[in-house]
Amino acid sequence: MVQPLDIGEYRNAYEPGKVQCASTEEMRPLEEIIGQERALRALAFGLEIREPGFNVYTAGAQGTGRMTAVRSFLDELAKAKPRAGDWVYVHNFANQYEPNAIALPAGRGPEFRDDMKRFIEDARRALPRAFESEEYAKRRDETLQSLQGNRADLIARINQRAQEAGFVIQMSPIGLLTIPIINGRPVPEEEFINLPDDVRTDIQRRRDALNTELRSTLRQVQEIERQGAEAATRLNHDIALYAIGNLVAELKEKYADVAEIPEYIDAVQDDILENLQAFLGMPEQPGAPPQFQAFIRELPFRKYEVNVVVDNTGTSGAPVVFEQNPTFQNLLGKIEKEVQFGIFTTDFTMIRSGSLHAANGGYLVLTVEDLLRAPLSWDGLKTALKTGRAVIEEPGERMGFITAKTIKPEPIPLDIKVALIGTPMIYQILYRMDPDFKELFKVKADFDIVMDRDDENAGKYADFMCNLVREESLRHLDREAIARVIEYGSRLAADKQKLSTQFAAIADLIREANFYAAGGGADRIGKEHITKAIEEKIYRSNLIQKKIEEFIRRGIFLIDTEGEKVGQVNGLSVMGLGDFMFGRPSKVTASIGVGREGIMDIEREAALGGPIHTKGVLIVSGYLNNNYARDKPLALSARLVFEQSYEGIEGDSASSTELYALLSALSGLPLKQYLAVTGSVNQKGEVQAIGGVNEKLEGFFEICKAKGLDGTQGALIPASNVQNLMLKEEIVEAARAGKFRIYPVRTIDEGIEVLTGVPAGTRHKDGTYEEGTVNYLVDRRLRDMAETMRGFQPTAAK
Repeated sequence: MVQPLDIGEYRNAYEPGKVQCASTEEMRPLEEIIGQERALRALAFGLEIREPGFNVYTAGAQGTGRMTAVRSFLDELAKAKPRAGDWVYVHNFANQYEPNAIALPAGRGPEFRDDMKRFIEDARRALPRAFESEEYAKRRDETLQSLQGNRADLIARINQRAQEAGFVIQMSPIGLLTIPIINGRPVPEEEFINLPDDVRTDIQRRRDALNTELRSTLRQVQEIERQGAEAATRLNHDIALYAIGNLVAELKEKYADVAEIPEYIDAVQDDILENLQAFLGMPEQPGAPPQFQAFIRELPFRKYEVNVVVDNTGTSGAPVVFEQNPTFQNLLGKIEKEVQFGIFTTDFTMIRSGSLHAANGGYLVLTVEDLLRAPLSWDGLKTALKTGRAVIEEPGERMGFITAKTIKPEPIPLDIKVALIGTPMIYQILYRMDPDFKELFKVKADFDIVMDRDDENAGKYADFMCNLVREESLRHLDREAIARVIEYGSRLAADKQKLSTQFAAIADLIREANFYAAGGGADRIGKEHITKAIEEKIYRSNLIQKKIEEFIRRGIFLIDTEGEKVGQVNGLSVMGLGDFMFGRPSKVTASIGVGREGIMDIEREAALGGPIHTKGVLIVSGYLNNNYARDKPLALSARLVFEQSYEGIEGDSASSTELYALLSALSGLPLKQYLAVTGSVNQKGEVQAIGGVNEKLEGFFEICKAKGLDGTQGALIPASNVQNLMLKEEIVEAARAGKFRIYPVRTIDEGIEVLTGVPAGTRHKDGTYEEGTVNYLVDRRLRDMAETMRGFQPTAAK
């Protein structure tokens, strides 16, 4: 017969004497990530290797220190890396719709922007002064004087020739008019058409001859005017170049070591020389409002601005960017627009970088859940990593929805390492469903949720507590409180030999305990404060549990905790409410009859049973076949059900419970109702481990306590789950007082012996069982049912 579990196995207490210091005040703060050696090695490799595609996916549960580990690694790595450069966008004088991107050493982007601004301001002052000088006027007069004399001579010659031919030349909007002179006065056109035909013919002949000469002379005049304009332009060019030449030379010399900038400065100079009028003063627009006048005045100079999109002036080492909101524009940049007098406009000065640009030359950290929630961000990131270029574009343009003309900035080359932080489930989904994922994120850093509970890790646990209270200015924990937190770490891990690495939950517990210590006026956090924090956290979330306990106590939900019954047993299940999980006892019953249907799972028939639960029921059928159907067919029609269950049931942890109920119904032996059962079973009758063992036992204990502990109550659990027991101290005390027992069972035979008090019975060589045992009674009942089935003849209809 299986003996009750030893009291020392109920909980793996951590003795306060093992804590080396009296409190966290005497400890050293933790400066490392504990319990994650595998993940840390993967991180070190993934963040150091520079080959393309070796980006990192950091997988783990929330609160396991994923973000802290990545941040810690990158802080150290970035310090040893060279500073990333600055990036600026400038006007493309060859194509204004495709701004140029220029790379500069770190810190020189803003400097170049300021130098260009100063250069344009100096040019706007120097050029008007140069063109208003007496020297310029003298040279212009000298340049144009001879040309103007030649032009005057040609005009005089034209007038003289016209007079000789009997005409006068008159300027008009449509050109030169030759008007005949008769009797010393010009003849208007309306008089000319009334002249005699022979007179008009003679005048027209002389006019045609004169016009031929005029056209030749006018071509000479136009050539002289063209030469004058070219001479003026050359003069203006020389004067302007002289005025800004030193400024240009100084700027080019300062940035001679930066690729593209000298060429850009030359383009700026050429554009200034071609648009001197903007620097010499734009004419006022009559009737226009002042703000429009100011806008028109400044508009020509916007193209000379420098837009700094990446500024690493204040960084030391490589940039590290943690993007908390990775929308498409926050990640990949955007092109802003502004409204000017009712019209949307944009240019290169309104290009804004994203976190991808800010992290260029360093590291970008993203939370994968946030990244996948943002439309287009995941595709945009993949495209950037595959092409090695950061392209700034409109989201609508990327999808082909926007066709309006806009600017297309030059892509910026990428040299970046991306670290995604997410859950293992999302990793598996991306790995299977997205072919690009496995090529772009070749390194997986997997964070475990538990670590070994040994003296070294327990000491690091205490160091973590020391670090937390120092960083957040909390009260220090005394020795007993430290030990209690370590025990809580094992409870979170649901394993005596492990500690949870969900440090966020540990930190929250200490913060809450600090609140209670402050409320009580304590100088330090004690064990009682940790215990209160644990109990209060449960109390805030266990309303549903207490309602179920009340319904059981009042007899609304039928759960027996005393006596014995045939075909009925208390099963233990777990209900999860998101932030809280608790055990709920359920009455499992079995009914049998003669037939060929086998075992029917009522939960499945009612569409309440999940596939794993259905598998468990089928395994029960396999157990019956293996043990009792070797020499006879099973003429069995059985029904299994969770009574008063109104929600879905999943999992196979009740398969042993259902089997016990069946064996009781078949053998006629009653089961002890003051014992509850959990555990899955295989076809060989071995009881297997299940999850939530602590919650299940505590749930049944609360029911027994509510209905009255009489010293008989207890529960059967798989022997392999003993290592998971971290029960609350109240159960330990009840067990020590002999009021609650736990039976670790390895097989169905061991369990049925505890539940019935009757030996299970071993099989003889001839296939029979010892008389009077449970298996004997079951086997005999099944044989009788088979005989009944074989001898049964349905009455023929008359």
